[in-house]
Amino acid sequence: MGKPVRKAVLPVAGLGTRVLPAGKTTPKNLLNVVDRPILSYIVEEARAAGIEHMVFIVGRGQAAIEDYFDAIPEIEQALAAKGKLDILEDLRRDLPEPGQMSFIRQMAPLGLGHAVWCARHVIGDEPFAVLLPDMLMQADPPALAQAVAAYEKTGGNVVVVEPAPEGEAHKYGIVALDGHEGRLNRMTGMVEKPPPGTEPSNLFISGRYILQPEIFEILETQERGAGGEIQLTDGMAILMKTQDFHALEYDGTTFDCGDKIGLLRANVAFALARPDLADAARKAIGELL
Repeated sequence: MGKPVRKAVLPVAGLGTRVLPAGKTTPKNLLNVVDRPILSYIVEEARAAGIEHMVFIVGRGQAAIEDYFDAIPEIEQALAAKGKLDILEDLRRDLPEPGQMSFIRQMAPLGLGHAVWCARHVIGDEPFAVLLPDMLMQADPPALAQAVAAYEKTGGNVVVVEPAPEGEAHKYGIVALDGHEGRLNRMTGMVEKPPPGTEPSNLFISGRYILQPEIFEILETQERGAGGEIQLTDGMAILMKTQDFHALEYDGTTFDCGDKIGLLRANVAFALARPDLADAARKAIGELL
C-alpha cells in the first residue's frame, strides 16, 4: 500500500438552489439535521476515518462555515457560568485543533473538479479523500472509514458507490466493473447519466472518494465538460488509464441533503437513531401520521 490517507477535501461552495429559500442566508451545509449542522456529521465521519487535516473549498458569503468551526468565548463563558457543562462539551466537540482545518475560496463556480483542484497546494503529493457534504451517510463503521479500509487493501483510487433506485440508473454517474463479486471490485470506466437500458451496472457514485495526487495535474489542463464545468469524473476517467480504480459498495444509507425531501428524511432517520431522542421522535412522527 502507498501513503496513508491523512487529508480530505470538502467542497462546500455550492449555492444550494435545491433547498432555497432555506439556503439564502445560511450555507446549505450548515442546515440542521436534528440538532447540529450537516457539516458536523461530515467532519465527524472524516475524523473517524483517521483524517488529520480538512480542506474546505468555500465561496463568497460562507464565512459562517469558518465561524462554526471556531470557538465563541462569549457563549462558552455563559454556558460555564450557568453550569450547562453538557451543552458546552457538545459545543466544543466540533472544534478542531489549531491548524487542522484550511479554508480556500474557489472564486468561481467552475465545478467539482475545479473545487478539488483548488486544494492542490494544501494536499501536496499524497493521496486524499473527497467528501461531498450534500451526501450524508448513516453507516457503522462510517462510510469513509469503510473506503479507507478498502484503500488499505487495494491502494490506487477508491470510489464509494451504491445501488441506484430501481429504473433510475440513467439519472446518475454509473460505474463499469471488471466483474462483480462482493462489495469491492475493480472499475473499468464511468458513464455519466447513461441512456436507459445501456447502464454498465446499477451502481452510482455516491459522494466519497480516495484519490491519488496525480489527479491535480489532469484537472489543471482539463477541458470543461457537462454544464460548462470542470468535472471530477472526467479527470478520474483520464487517471483510470494509468492507475487502478476500485468501486466500494458501502454498507449504509445515503441521504441527499441538497434536496428538501432528502433533508427531511435525514432528520427523521438521525433522530430515530439517537438513544436520547428516539422514543420522543417516534411518538411525534406517529402523532403527525
